[in-house]
Amino acid sequence: LSLAELGRLTETAGSEPVFTELLTRSELEPGLLIGKGQAQRAVELSNSLDIDVVVFDNSLTPAQQRNLQAMFECDVVDRHSVILDIFAQHATSREGMLQVELALLDYHLPRLRGKGVQLSRQAAGIGTRGPGETKLETDRRRILQRISRLKRELKEVAATRQSQRKARVQSKLPVVALVGYTNAGKSTLLNQITNAEVLVEDQLFSTLDSSVRRADLPGGTPCLFSDTVGFIRDLPHQLVEAFQSTLDEVHNADLLLHVVDGSDPDADAQIAAVRSVLGEIGAEQVPELFVIN
Repeated sequence: LSLAELGRLTETAGSEPVFTELLTRSELEPGLLIGKGQAQRAVELSNSLDIDVVVFDNSLTPAQQRNLQAMFECDVVDRHSVILDIFAQHATSREGMLQVELALLDYHLPRLRGKGVQLSRQAAGIGTRGPGETKLETDRRRILQRISRLKRELKEVAATRQSQRKARVQSKLPVVALVGYTNAGKSTLLNQITNAEVLVEDQLFSTLDSSVRRADLPGGTPCLFSDTVGFIRDLPHQLVEAFQSTLDEVHNADLLLHVVDGSDPDADAQIAAVRSVLGEIGAEQVPELFVIN
């Protein structure tokens, strides 16, 4: 089921899944993740099928990724990389784009060394620390500077969001946050309840930017409904950190509507994955109501 989901993620990222194989091992190899014999057979299969990218469902360390790319002689990525790629494609608001760029830089920084021989060239001239600085050091320094700038900009955006949140608290309107696994139907539900026209698509992570809409409950009580980014199992921690201010909407809600795709064969595992992320952001104490779609 996890591999089937990885296939959907790969499709959403814009690639065509060609072949899937489940490899089992008693323990993971530190150098290649899988065994050398398994890797060699996978390389032969990849060559015969003319594969462009090999995607691993497990997280790969920078060293494992470099070693595997040397063997496969093509791009080798992991599940986290695919999810980050999808987020990068779907971010539309300024805050969303800042959050995704920060997550991408955090992910790629430890992987810089594997980008090729050109990174070890000496660089000299204006804008570098001196003629002895390597291209790798320059790239690393620039990325760290960009990360610092992104964090500053996100703090400013978070301050604006905080002001909006204070205004909502002063209005004493109850806030209901829609949470759930990606593509469970949260945006569809928001549209039904509030007559909003939020984008709805049958694909993973079509919603990245949170939307807040007002609606009256049947008893006449006005209420605010907040749509949030969908969760997924093994969500990269870089995304949880980068989307912290957005996820605060969930943490500060009065009620969570936990939307579940009742037709999914792995619904229980999806519920567990959502609750795991809720625990990460400190929202496990917020009252929760299941909505089975």
